[in-house]
Amino acid sequence: MPHPSDPDTSQCPLCGQPNGCAIAAGRAPESCWCMAQTIDRAALARLPADQRERACICPACGAPAAADSVAAPGVPPSPPI
Repeated sequence: MPHPSDPDTSQCPLCGQPNGCAIAAGRAPESCWCMAQTIDRAALARLPADQRERACICPACGAPAAADSVAAPGVPPSPPI
């Protein structure tokens, strides 16, 4: 049973919208959108420390903000707890 302080792993911790996480949906990690998209490191850095590696961000929040942003291609998702 989830603990009341556990995040909803189907929602983006940055915007609260559905994150489209394959792992949270019970699908294979390699089928997740994040495996084929570059993830903006600045978006990952905006995650509160208590949310890191607990819920995935959504494609909109993970998209690089500008062409010159530093991003991590194919940052693998962390499995939800």
